[in-house]
Amino acid sequence: MKKNITIVEVAEKAGVSKTTISRYLNGKFEFMSQDSKEKIARVIEELGYRPNNLARSLKSKRSRIIGVIVSDIGSPFSSILLKGISDCCERYGYGVLITNTNDNPKKERDYILSMLDQRVEGIIVNTTGQNDDFLRQIGKGNVPLILADRAIEEKMFDTIRSADYPITIKVAEHLKQRGFTKVGWFVEPLNNGARILRHKAYVAACKEVLHIEPQVYIMEDKSSLAVEKLVQQFIDANGSERKAIYTANGVVTLHIVKALQRMGIHCPDDLGLCGFNNWNWTELVGGGLTVVAQPSYKIGREAVKRMMFRIHRNHNAAPRLIELECELIVRHST
Repeated sequence: MKKNITIVEVAEKAGVSKTTISRYLNGKFEFMSQDSKEKIARVIEELGYRPNNLARSLKSKRSRIIGVIVSDIGSPFSSILLKGISDCCERYGYGVLITNTNDNPKKERDYILSMLDQRVEGIIVNTTGQNDDFLRQIGKGNVPLILADRAIEEKMFDTIRSADYPITIKVAEHLKQRGFTKVGWFVEPLNNGARILRHKAYVAACKEVLHIEPQVYIMEDKSSLAVEKLVQQFIDANGSERKAIYTANGVVTLHIVKALQRMGIHCPDDLGLCGFNNWNWTELVGGGLTVVAQPSYKIGREAVKRMMFRIHRNHNAAPRLIELECELIVRHST
């Protein structure tokens, strides 16, 4: 068994002061060169140094824990988001407390209150979209709250999300170039910020690029029969036009793919398909699906960076909306 490595030993091996190591562990990099940060990181890894978070929290009266609430932990988006959050928190010497709401607004409220009782230093929320008033009340307290992917209408929180508008315009331009004249948008109920903003982007793309009337198909029921019925409605409504479906997220894309297979519809000859989220399976279906690659990992990482800024530098800074660039990956389905 290795003896417990102390911060003094880390400082000696790195050739810096104990104060510098302490600043590194607390994420205070303002006066630290990139070379120094990399050297300290290497030394910490070589020595296997682990900060005594209990002692540090008692001394600083900080828990060094960040609460994270996701709406659907079964979604690949959530797992990638959580990896980005966890990896970045580890770098700053913070632990992560994770809960899953299953898109249940009551669970979201209960978990937020429970995390506050456990003295987390901040909360990152992938919100259900149904607790805006509650979040506003929580935001008036002393614990920073940051929204990941799903925004609320009032700009009172730091929000890290994908840049949906420019990528949707790019999708529309791609579909137009490929000869598609009618594009239907398939989405789950418009009850959270991400879906609402993507809906606005789709409507704008129809007006500015495609010059067509928007056709929105809301999947209230995701049963096989219900999804097939929606797809058939879109097909019937557009006759002999060259048609394409654009989906709001990977969950919807999967349901559409299954429906098309059951209906014997082939992409891109019978129907074009472009979906949001570049999940692993999308390159394996029918020669590959054209998708929007959302920066899910980076959203998690940037949410933590913004949290560290609020905790350690300026708790009262004006809220920021940080939109991260997406990528269009063109494959066989269009």
